[in-house]
Amino acid sequence: METYCARLAVFLVVPLVTTACIGAELDEEPEALLEEAESALESDNGYLPNALSLNALSLNALSLNALSLNALSLNSLPSNALSAIKDPGANGAVSRELLRYVVSCALRADQTFSFSWTDSAGVSRPEVFRGDLGYAHWWATTPIGNNTYVQRQITACLAARMNWYGVSVRISLRNNEMPSTAAERTAFPVREGAFWGNMFGTAEPLFLRACYSPAGVTRARQLQRDCAAGHLSVDPATGATTVQQCGPMTIVGSCDTICNGTDTVNGFYRGCLVNPATSAWVRTDQLITTFLPAAP
Repeated sequence: METYCARLAVFLVVPLVTTACIGAELDEEPEALLEEAESALESDNGYLPNALSLNALSLNALSLNALSLNALSLNSLPSNALSAIKDPGANGAVSRELLRYVVSCALRADQTFSFSWTDSAGVSRPEVFRGDLGYAHWWATTPIGNNTYVQRQITACLAARMNWYGVSVRISLRNNEMPSTAAERTAFPVREGAFWGNMFGTAEPLFLRACYSPAGVTRARQLQRDCAAGHLSVDPATGATTVQQCGPMTIVGSCDTICNGTDTVNGFYRGCLVNPATSAWVRTDQLITTFLPAAP
C-alpha cells in the first residue's frame, strides 16, 4: 500500500491539496493485509492543528451550513463558497481542503467534484475531488438541508479523520452502516475511540465530541493520533503535563464509560452519550469508531 502525505488543511476541512509531506511516512502496517483490506472503510486522514477552528471555517466562507443548503455541485455553490475555493491564498487552500473531505465522506467512489482555480502566478490549477464513503451520494443533486441524521454522519466522518499533527495515518472507520471485512479487522485491530457531533448548525447547535478507548491510547499516540485521547503538552515553566483538545472537539472521557457496548463482530461502539455533561440517558448511534494498525 502506498503511504500518504499530510496535506495543508483545516477541519471540516479535510486535507487535500498539498505540495509536500509535513509528517513522517508511516509504513508499519502489514503490507499484504493492508492491500487486501483497502476499501472505502479505510481513510486517509491528516489535519493541521487548527483544522477544526470554527473561526477558520467562518473566515473561509465555506461553512458546512452554507454547503448543506445547496447541492454539492459546482453550479449550485453560492457565490461566496465559489470564491472561497478559488481563492489563491491560504484561505483558499483551507477551503479546498474542507470541500475535498466533504466530498470524500458524502459521495460515492464513482462521483466527483471538479473545478479549477488560478494561483497567484496566473497558473490554472484543476482539481478533481473524488467521493469515497457515500453517506449522502444524492447530495450531488439535492441539498441535505436540515437532515440531522446525514449532518451527523458526515460530521463524524470528518472528525474521525482529524489529526493534531497534520500527519496522515491509515485508519479503519466503522459503524452500523460501515461493517468491516475479516482482513480489515486483522490489519486494524486497535480500537482508538469514537467521534460524533454536528458541525452544520442548521437544525441544532454546533457540537463535536470524542471519547477514547483506554486500550488504544498508547498506540494512538505512537501514530500521532491524539484527538480522541487528547494532545499531551508540557508546560515549560512548571514541567506539568496537560491534556489539550483538538480545536472545538470536546473529549468526554473513556468510551468504555459513556458508550453502551460494542458490536460483537466489527468492534464499533453501538452508541454513546450525546453529551455526558447534561444527560446520562440520551445516546446517539450516529458516530464512527476508529481502528488503528497494531504495533509492529
